[in-house]
Amino acid sequence: MQIGFTLPQFGPLAHQAGEVARFAAEAERLGAGSLWVGDRLLAPVDPTVGYGGGDSIPEVFRSRLDPFALLAVAATATERVRLGTNVLNAPWYAPAILARSLTTIDQLSGGRLLPGLGIGWSPEEYQAAGVPMHQRGARLDECLDALEALWTSNPARYEGEHWRVPATYAELAPAQRPRPPLYLAGYAPAALRRVARRADGWLPVCVPGPWEFDPATVNEPMRLIRDLAGKAGRDPGELGMVLRVYPAPGTSLDQVVETLTRAERETGAGHAFVEFMNIARTVDEALEQAEKILRAAGVRSRG
Repeated sequence: MQIGFTLPQFGPLAHQAGEVARFAAEAERLGAGSLWVGDRLLAPVDPTVGYGGGDSIPEVFRSRLDPFALLAVAATATERVRLGTNVLNAPWYAPAILARSLTTIDQLSGGRLLPGLGIGWSPEEYQAAGVPMHQRGARLDECLDALEALWTSNPARYEGEHWRVPATYAELAPAQRPRPPLYLAGYAPAALRRVARRADGWLPVCVPGPWEFDPATVNEPMRLIRDLAGKAGRDPGELGMVLRVYPAPGTSLDQVVETLTRAERETGAGHAFVEFMNIARTVDEALEQAEKILRAAGVRSRG
């Protein structure tokens, strides 16, 4: 299994922005297969919808760094690791702006970008982004179409209900051809159908700590996605999967390693990454934990 980690982005780790390049380079040396960023815009004082279905927003989101800037730093500090987004809330961004940012990162990294897109859940963040939340599904669908046009046509243009790109020369494409692989997140029926029809892969999630890992939470939706993909005329075997491992506060490294081991054995997941925001407060602590996780999983250092 390839094992990756999140870059220092939220909570106390966000206050160590000057350490992002060092973290990225050292994580790669330790044997990490990928590095990831999230996409939080606000930490509302009185949220309409809380995080993870709750009624509040975790304190770690009160400090946050920009995902595109962090990926650019990581791209220039590393040579081999994949660089992923977990996940960009695509409806917040005009597709032309999103395409420019992602193309830049894919070029900087020599073709190592793995963009994961989603629609988010916070009404306050949508208000701050100036985008109607009730349009988020339709805007994501149009964004996927517009990205395809901008990345595979020259001149490129797109006309949709919510997004429009006038005819433009598009002579700089991503390093990956015909485009970077696009992964989508979500468990709602519409989200799973979108993965089956439109995506190169799915981003399921598990939360070590309070709950024992249940492989059915990954296997059953993935089986449905592949069934729907086949009915849509796609090859189900070409759909990838990257497991997002979000340890709850207080989760031990043994629990994280057990989750990774079981996921590989019981779901066939060949790629997973661990979110550090709840289990590390400093970059050095995060690197120490990354090394322990990689060694326990049998991953060898590259240095």
